[in-house]
Amino acid sequence: MNTKTAIAIVCSTAFLFTGCGAFFNQPYKLQDARIGELSSKTQILRDMPLPHEQVVVGVYNFKDQTGQYKAIENGSTFSTAVSQGATTMLIQALEDSNWFIPIERENLSNLLNERNIIRSTRDEFQKRTNSPQPALPPLLYAGVLLEGGVVSYDSNVITGGAGARYFGAGGSTQYREDRISIYLRAVSTSNGKILKTVYVSKTILSQAIDASLFRYVNFQRLLEAETGFTKNEPVQLAMKDAIEKAVEALIIEGIEAGLWTSKEGGETNKKLMDAYNTEKELEEATLVHNRKQTPLKYNNAFIFNAFSPILNADLAQKTLGLGGSIAYSKVVSPHANISLDLGYLYVTGGDSFNREYMSSSLNLELNILPYDKLAPFIYGGGGYIFDIHNREGQNTDKIVSPKLQFGAGLNAYVSDHVDFRVFAESNFTTTDVLDNVVHGKRDDYYYNFGAALKYKFGQKKKNAVLKE
Repeated sequence: MNTKTAIAIVCSTAFLFTGCGAFFNQPYKLQDARIGELSSKTQILRDMPLPHEQVVVGVYNFKDQTGQYKAIENGSTFSTAVSQGATTMLIQALEDSNWFIPIERENLSNLLNERNIIRSTRDEFQKRTNSPQPALPPLLYAGVLLEGGVVSYDSNVITGGAGARYFGAGGSTQYREDRISIYLRAVSTSNGKILKTVYVSKTILSQAIDASLFRYVNFQRLLEAETGFTKNEPVQLAMKDAIEKAVEALIIEGIEAGLWTSKEGGETNKKLMDAYNTEKELEEATLVHNRKQTPLKYNNAFIFNAFSPILNADLAQKTLGLGGSIAYSKVVSPHANISLDLGYLYVTGGDSFNREYMSSSLNLELNILPYDKLAPFIYGGGGYIFDIHNREGQNTDKIVSPKLQFGAGLNAYVSDHVDFRVFAESNFTTTDVLDNVVHGKRDDYYYNFGAALKYKFGQKKKNAVLKE
């Protein structure tokens, strides 16, 4: 085996094994039954502070409302996409939280039949022995009913992968994400009022990794190797995780609404609500494909620009100059700003030419993705450029010229008050003497390439709601 082949095998193996814990835990033998796995939210529920008083709740049917069948490559099967045991999972989550006393309602007819059998048996025994029998204790009744269910299961919300192959050696990885959504609501049995509704979604990840080698290593000697694995997140565990998160949310939102309270009250309630509201604000600012969003909180901004102008005129040499400007920007809508700026430009054309200018501009800026942390923008408008100083021996005619400009850039969110941005713009004037040379019919124009800091300030918006 030559050196290239050995390197290819090592690279393929490293590519496959990096971060692939499942590869080293392959099932080689039968496994005994085991206690069910915990989800990431199970321990959180178990660690919740104790309530002041447990709430008796009834769950008649927390079911699959999607009607979704399991998808396969060529269609679907008659197997449902999600587990039909959501009621049992919800009851388990209620028990784990220690905030609720769940009572049997899913199979209430079975319970009532069994109680009737007990009564009949006791009556028969009493008739035969002539000894009185104790009455059955009354059934618990629920003060709150929990309703809802699995409302959606979306397959292939996002798919993708990557791969590489070189001289017959290579590997690839693929992934797929599904999404499950549930609603859970608490209903008062005394008046039928819906006390609180919560909504939770959970993604379900599937991954496939493989590596292969196909190579002639010698005359009539072929080396062929292939390995890989696929890992699918169990739908049942994903649903359990979502249900437990819904129970946690219901407890804390119930505390916030004054429906119930923790045993310690005051400070404990506040800690729970503060942590939950911080998490909720972050989650509500995140779109479906994990796109982080930043609400627009301020209406005004100062923008400090630093740039290098390049004069595109009649001079043969086109060199970078220096410049800067300060602008005031006003938010018109989430997608549009109006800005007014005043700038300074020191333009050059090799060693033989330099000149200083001032410029003023009024621009309309369009924000393509206003709530994203990394967002492109475009802008355009008009203004003036005028010279402020000439070197000795150069043309001393004063220049004042209208101009039009347009540009594009990328804005990066740093904090609530500060953004960082880079941009490039083109400025078209109505004069041919920016470089002290009149030649041809075309007017002079110049480019600006630069970066900026945007400081946002002013009255904080009350309703910075994301509408993407």
